Amino acid sequence: MIDVADEATAQMGAPASPATSNPTVPVAGRASARPATGRSAGRRGSGPFRKGLEITLFVAPALALLGLFVVVPIARAVQISFFKWKGYGDFERFVGLDNYRRVLENPEFIEAFQHNMIIVVASIAIQLPLGLAIALLLNRKMRGQGILRTIIFVPYVLSEVIAGVIWYQMFVPNEGIIDTVLSSVGLSGPKQGFTGSLEWALPAVIAVLTWKYLGMAIILFLAGLQGVPEELYEAAQLDGASWWQIQRRVTIPMLGPTLRTWAFLSMIGSLQLFDMVWVLTGGGPANATSTMATFLVQQGTQRSNYGIASAASVILFIVALVMALLYQRFIMNRDNTATVVRRKKVSR
Repeated sequence: MIDVADEATAQMGAPASPATSNPTVPVAGRASARPATGRSAGRRGSGPFRKGLEITLFVAPALALLGLFVVVPIARAVQISFFKWKGYGDFERFVGLDNYRRVLENPEFIEAFQHNMIIVVASIAIQLPLGLAIALLLNRKMRGQGILRTIIFVPYVLSEVIAGVIWYQMFVPNEGIIDTVLSSVGLSGPKQGFTGSLEWALPAVIAVLTWKYLGMAIILFLAGLQGVPEELYEAAQLDGASWWQIQRRVTIPMLGPTLRTWAFLSMIGSLQLFDMVWVLTGGGPANATSTMATFLVQQGTQRSNYGIASAASVILFIVALVMALLYQRFIMNRDNTATVVRRKKVSR
């Protein structure tokens, strides 16, 4: 009996052998590590490839449409601009840069370019203060605020052709609503109508463009006003600032990015202006309202000078591109810089 007890006691005090120890019990203070299997390692290795494949699949349709409807037409226009072509059959003769020379020396194109610049300046100079004033008014709480915003935005929703036809009928000499209203108050417009007068045609077009696109400016400005913190207004009022000082020192600086973005869109749209002018005046009378877009359409569809029309379209593209790059570089650069700084702060 004593021998058996001693033997049991010796076995209980002896250290456990490696074969009998439990491998699943972790040691205190040390995490159990399992070797990565081939399957998990393969998943980690295929992560960047899979992500790139997903991006490609989502972006490919948009790139295909962009190439088909933007890149290919631009390349085709550049090709045609080096030839004399009537719009059918093979290219007649390679003329090199002669089409560009003829466009740049054409008084009609120079006049059309000047009209585009006038429309750019007039659109910004008229719509910016008027749209900002109406936006500040509509930003206050009042009855029928939603209805007023809808009414102001309706002209922008209308297509340019429909709006052009409406105003064309209103500008009809002696019978249109414009001349009728003027005659009812003892005034009279030009005998040939506002759109038929050399002096009044371009101002009439600018007035219609203001009516058409002012709603877009107001909506953008209202959206920007919603992002101005109320705390800034309260702090300015506590400092004794007047309403005008608050708008000048708080509201307008906070609306800076919105104002610059709208001005950029207005500038590009004015350079590409075609449909409204084409419906209202057709570029007339005597090219008094012509634009670069109406010039190239007239050269192509009415005079069958598709080489000159293509050269004019390339020049229009270059003008818009250069002005956009200059605007981005000198005017919107502060917004881009602020965005980069903000992202760096967030990443930290």
